[in-house]
Amino acid sequence: MTSEDHASASPSRQGSARLKGLMILGVLAVSALVFLAWSQSWGTLTVTADGASGHALDVPGSTAAPALAALGLAGLASAAALAIAGPVIRIVLGALQVLLGASIILSGTGPLVDPVSAGAPIVTAATGVAGTESIRTIARSEAVTAWPAVAILLGALLALLGIAVAATTTRWPASGRRYQAVRFASEDGRVLGADELVDLGGDDSENHGVDAVVPDADESPDDAAVRRKAASVDNWDSLSRGTDPTA
Repeated sequence: MTSEDHASASPSRQGSARLKGLMILGVLAVSALVFLAWSQSWGTLTVTADGASGHALDVPGSTAAPALAALGLAGLASAAALAIAGPVIRIVLGALQVLLGASIILSGTGPLVDPVSAGAPIVTAATGVAGTESIRTIARSEAVTAWPAVAILLGALLALLGIAVAATTTRWPASGRRYQAVRFASEDGRVLGADELVDLGGDDSENHGVDAVVPDADESPDDAAVRRKAASVDNWDSLSRGTDPTA
C-alpha cells in the first residue's frame, strides 16, 4: 500500500471509529436518562373519603413504571457489548435495542393514559383500599408531570439508535487485536500447531542437549526433573518473545 493509499484510508478509519463511538455514547446516554425518568415524580393523585377534603399523594416513576429500571440497565449492558461485538452480534444487539425502546414506550404510555391505575399501589399503601375499581371511587388524578412523555421520547430514541446500529454495522471498525486469539509462528512465518508446541516445550533432549535431561553422577533425579521443567519454561518464554527456541 502506497503513502497515498494510507492517507486516503486514514480519514475513513477515523470516520468509522467516530461513528462507533457516537452510537455507543448515544445508547449510554439514553439508557442513563431512562434511569433518571424512573426516579422522578410522574404525577399527583388526590384521595377523598366520605366527602372529606382530599389528600394529595405523589406517584413516583418507580411505582408508575417499575420496569424502566430493568430496561435502562439492559440498555447500558447492550452499549457495553457493542464495544467488543462483531458485525453479526451488533445486528442482534441493534434489534434488542429496538425491543427495549418499544418496551420503554409502553411503560411510559400506561401512566400517561391511566394515571389512577398507575398510582394504585400508592393509594393502597395510604388508605388500605385495594382493587382498581375501588380505588377509582376515592382517587382522582390532579396532575401528570412531563416525565411519562420524556420516557416515551427516550424509548423512541433508543429504538432509532438500534435501527441505526443494525444499518451501519458494516461501517464500524473491527475489534482490537487484544480480543483476538494468540497464535505462535516460526521464524519463516508458519503458524505452529498444538503438537509442535508440545514438542518444543517437552523435548528437552533436542533443544538443550543430553546434559539437560541426563542427570550428572552427583545429581539426584529430583534435581534433574526441576532442571528439565525450568528448561521447558525457557522455551515458552522464547516463544512469547517471538524467538524460535529450535533455531
